[in-house]
Amino acid sequence: MVAGVSGSEAQAGVADREERFAAFVATHRERAVRLAWRLVGGDAAAAEDVAQDAFVRAWRALDRFREEARLETWFYRILLRQAANHRRWRGVRERWAAVAGAAPPATAVPEEADPALRRRIAAALDGLSPRQREVFVLVHLEGLSVRECAALVGRREGTVKSHLHRALEGLRSQLADLGVADGGNDA
Repeated sequence: MVAGVSGSEAQAGVADREERFAAFVATHRERAVRLAWRLVGGDAAAAEDVAQDAFVRAWRALDRFREEARLETWFYRILLRQAANHRRWRGVRERWAAVAGAAPPATAVPEEADPALRRRIAAALDGLSPRQREVFVLVHLEGLSVRECAALVGRREGTVKSHLHRALEGLRSQLADLGVADGGNDA
């Protein structure tokens, strides 16, 4: 117990934090799943699992949340780690499946999407380093500013800009034959 804080005050603080977390889950669940979907490569089931695991880990660690950062920043850092862990273990599972001669599980693709284009974009995104992919998704797909992204991933703004620049160069190189005009604004 903290000196000068009664047991009932501490319990009220915990209850308040739990209420805020429940409200956070209700308002951020869809965004968390969407971000996870983008980070794990378009696998809806995996995205649901990653988001759920992140919420569970955050709930279990809620008593250690020191409120030095915003709850959103703290949670999305957990989500980013969960997505990175999922991608790493998916790679291990795919290598083991290749060794065993089994085909990796297929992911569901919405009917209206052009499957060949989706595969090309997914392959181009997979060709990025994990850091480049994270910042690209956060800034260009989730709409975060460079400053918000830097705070979320725990990097300096200049580093985030560098990762963005390299990600855009890589994507342009991989997708150049699609003939899409350059928007000219990459950060």
